[in-house]
Amino acid sequence: MTRGLGGTAPANVQNYLKGAHYPTDKDNLVATARSNGAPKEIIEVLENLPVDEFGGPQEVMKAYGQLDESERKPS
Repeated sequence: MTRGLGGTAPANVQNYLKGAHYPTDKDNLVATARSNGAPKEIIEVLENLPVDEFGGPQEVMKAYGQLDESERKPS
C-alpha cells in the first residue's frame, strides 16, 4: 500500500487519533482510534506499534516508522 491518504498511511493513522491526550499509552491510543471510528487495519497498526508509551503524536509516528512494511498493511 502506498503512503498517502487512506489505508494505513501515517496521515490516516493520525486522523483517527484526533483528541488523544498525551502522554498516553498504546491502549489509550487504540481506544481513541476506536471511538473515532477507525477501521480494523488502523487498530492493528496501533496494536503492533513497538512502543507502549507516547509523549506526543511525533512519538507515535516514530514508532510507526519502526514497523516493518508487512505490519503496516491490512491482514
